[in-house]
Amino acid sequence: MLLKSKIIGIYILLVFSTGYTFAQHSKHASAEEKDVIGNDSTDISEEIDNTLDEMLNSWVMERSTPSPCESSDVPESVPDDVYKERLSKLPCLMEMPFNSVIRSYIELYTVRKRRQVEFMMGMSDYYFPKFEEILGASNMPLELKYLPVIESALHATAVSRAGAAGLWQFMIGTGKMYGLEINSLVDERLDPVKATKVAARYFKDLYTIYGDWNLVIAAYNCGPGNVNKAIRRSGGKRDYWTIYPYLPRETRGYVPTFVAANYTMHYAKEHNLCAANVHMPAITDTIMVHQRIHLGQVADILNLPIEGLRLLNPQYKRDIVPGDIKPYALILPQNYINPFMDKYEQIISYKADSLINNRRLEIEIPQSAPLSPGNSGKVVYHKVKRGETISEIADRYGVSVSKIKKWNHIRKSVVKKGQRIKIIK
Repeated sequence: MLLKSKIIGIYILLVFSTGYTFAQHSKHASAEEKDVIGNDSTDISEEIDNTLDEMLNSWVMERSTPSPCESSDVPESVPDDVYKERLSKLPCLMEMPFNSVIRSYIELYTVRKRRQVEFMMGMSDYYFPKFEEILGASNMPLELKYLPVIESALHATAVSRAGAAGLWQFMIGTGKMYGLEINSLVDERLDPVKATKVAARYFKDLYTIYGDWNLVIAAYNCGPGNVNKAIRRSGGKRDYWTIYPYLPRETRGYVPTFVAANYTMHYAKEHNLCAANVHMPAITDTIMVHQRIHLGQVADILNLPIEGLRLLNPQYKRDIVPGDIKPYALILPQNYINPFMDKYEQIISYKADSLINNRRLEIEIPQSAPLSPGNSGKVVYHKVKRGETISEIADRYGVSVSKIKKWNHIRKSVVKKGQRIKIIK
């Protein structure tokens, strides 16, 4: 009874209390836009396609070098029976079936986007150990580490058209609900470690509701509300492939893409795919910063490329680590930890005024409006002579006609002989 109450409580938290949050977690299109019942989605997802192509412009990919093997030759088409056999041998808890939709996504990775896949294989050496450690500690299937392959193409600062960000592509509402800090300087959705810990909690909560991993990752993509709607429309069936026609169109391609990502990363060698050399640091370490610091200060003093520091610390959106608020983690290549500590005072003082001290902390408000340049505030009075005009008077005293009219409450530009005119010099 206690377990049932806990499950109901989590369900209410995820679906009702934060309905907006999870409705917004769908990074692609709404159910109303994409929910075309009965269509078999064999087309490659435009969002996944775009994410892979955008990755070509990333700094680390531009610096990568070709893999050591000859991967330009695309192997001949693989028979369906071979795909089925290979998928059946994957060391996975989650099921890895085969059908025409899954085949189309496998060919996306192994034929059309080979360069991007080789880059992701290179990046996986840096990211996957972190994912595995966190997922393993949470007792989650380790194959979930491949979700960022289809979410962000392992691009830590990827942002979707809907505003989802980071390796795991969380919306702001979802991230904040799970305790991630998101503001103008820090976005922990981009932090590989903290975002992965949130993803593990998220998976656990969704599995408590559905008890089926395919439904979990479908809900991860489009939100529990759309999965629940598909379950209702299917007559209460709780099998992904049974409710498949009732899911939003993009989500119909999500589980097949996940299967394809697992297949591709396991059988890359069979498709003549080799990891690119992305020059990520082999070993990194973390140091806590207790003062406000700019990545540019660290980069210049330690002679590190700032793009590399950004890659290791993507959560600092403006390159500022606001350690004066609370301690923040700074990740560096391990061999730079000691130089950072040795040169710490030099780092925090380097270009401090232009990089981190350029905000006004106190502003004085003038008690009265300042006088115009050359205006002393002295008042004199001019007696109008015969035939004299207001413009002539203005020219004589170096002021404007409008000011003379304002000082003397004159509506029309006419003055009379003998009239006393107030002038403020």
